[in-house]
Amino acid sequence: MNNKEKQALIQKLLDLYFPNPKIPLVFTDPYTLLIATVLSSQTTDQMVNKVTPVLFAKAQTPQELLLLTPEEVQNIITPCGLSKQKTRHLFLLSKILKEKYRGKVPRTFASLEALPGVGHKTASVVLAFAFQKDTFPVDRHIHRLAKRWDLSSGKNVCQTEKDLKRFFLKKEWNKIHLQMILFGRKYCQAKRHSPTKCPICRHLP
Repeated sequence: MNNKEKQALIQKLLDLYFPNPKIPLVFTDPYTLLIATVLSSQTTDQMVNKVTPVLFAKAQTPQELLLLTPEEVQNIITPCGLSKQKTRHLFLLSKILKEKYRGKVPRTFASLEALPGVGHKTASVVLAFAFQKDTFPVDRHIHRLAKRWDLSSGKNVCQTEKDLKRFFLKKEWNKIHLQMILFGRKYCQAKRHSPTKCPICRHLP
C-alpha cells in the first residue's frame, strides 16, 4: 500500500466513523477557548467542561478575570490539576491581553506562544477553531496513532506534526485532527489495543 492509497483509506474510514467532528471543549469566543485549552493540559476535556461554566459565569474576558482573586480562580479550577500554576498563567496571560492587545486574543503563532502557559499545541487549537486557520494540533492520541499507522516516525509531537502536514491535504488538517483524537479514544486506545478489531489497523499492513 503506497502513501496515496493509505491516505485515501484512512480519510475514508475517519469520515465514516466521525463525519462531523466537533471540538470537545466548550467555549464561546477566542478568549474562552484559550482559557479552556490552557486548563486542558494534563487533564480530560470532560473535567475542563465541568469547571469552565463556573469560571466563565464570573469572567469571560481578560478584564473580568483580572477582577477576581487568585484564590477564587484556583478554587474553581482545582479539579483540573496543577491549579496553582494554571491560575498564575491565566492571570499573566489575561494581563498581557488587556495591556498589549486591548483584551483580544492575537492571531499569530508567535504572539500566542509568547503568552504564559501557551505552547504550540494550544496555539494551534486556538488558531484552528477560533480563527479557522489551517493547523494540525498534535496531542498524545494523534502522536500515538501517527506512529501506529506508520504515518510518522517522529520521536516528538513537533516532528509528527510536520509529517502529518505532509501526508494530508492542508484543507483537511483541522477536521482530521479532531477525527484522529475521537477515533483514538474510542477505537485505537493505547492499552488493550487489538489490531484485528480496530477499524483502521485491521486494513493496514
